[in-house]
Amino acid sequence: MKKSTASGISQTKQDRIFDWTNKIIILTITFIMVYPLYYIIIASVSDPYQVSLGRVSMVPRGFTWDAYKNVLENNTIWIGYRNSIVYLFAGTTYNLVLTIPAAYVLSKKDLPYRTILSWFFFITMYFGGGLVPSYILMRDLHLLNTPWALIIGMGVSCYNLIVTRQFFASSISEELYEAAFMDGANDYVCFFRIALPLSKAILAIMALYYGIGHWNSYYNALIYVQKQKYFPLQLVLRNILILNESATANLEFSSMDDEAALMDAARRTYMANAMKYSLIFISSAPMLIAYPFVQKFFVKGVMIGSVKG
Repeated sequence: MKKSTASGISQTKQDRIFDWTNKIIILTITFIMVYPLYYIIIASVSDPYQVSLGRVSMVPRGFTWDAYKNVLENNTIWIGYRNSIVYLFAGTTYNLVLTIPAAYVLSKKDLPYRTILSWFFFITMYFGGGLVPSYILMRDLHLLNTPWALIIGMGVSCYNLIVTRQFFASSISEELYEAAFMDGANDYVCFFRIALPLSKAILAIMALYYGIGHWNSYYNALIYVQKQKYFPLQLVLRNILILNESATANLEFSSMDDEAALMDAARRTYMANAMKYSLIFISSAPMLIAYPFVQKFFVKGVMIGSVKG
């Protein structure tokens, strides 16, 4: 039996079963991905005692902002936010300034020694100097304990370079460059007047990739920076989390005779667990807010090279 759809295309029973199966699978996968974030949000604003007992599943219980108040009262949080924003914008700009021109040049088929230059970049995907040589390099460049270690320490991602090169090679017609050369343009004019204006999608995608990398990075700060005033947000949150866990681990409930002290220790333990959820949300919120603004470019960017012809 066939059934007509709104588009006028008839569907068989097997087609409808297939469509509903796909919808159920997609909804299930979406729920699996979205629910952990949703749970983090409701757990962060619920009574820590209710969360510890496992009574929070779909709606908040005992609504409270105590977890956020305890986190945001720490002044180092705001210093970390400021530092991470600076590292995000300065580092992403630095990455784009290196990646975009390099990808544009490597996309040119008439580039002399193109293969050798490509392998100069790509070989770093398979072989790295390691932590000790990197630390020695940072030390010799006098970048230790400075913000520059976190801004220029990560220059070009070879994966991003490959994706950007493929965009320039497949998405911008060579006839445009040829017409520009006939009108007297040079390579610099072609790059700034043709390639960049037509590359908004890949610029947004690379900015998103590099931006997320800078925002989530804490390991480089852990290795190269010891001054607290330069700590990024992720390292600040890590230190707060470790401090809370250490404080609760050192509590000895069995040795407490005073009921009030015992209740206070239990409250601190529950609050430390609740603060974990608030810390996750605080660190993730800026990227979750920024993503919708580049979503349309992201969908276009990830399809680079998927259609030929």
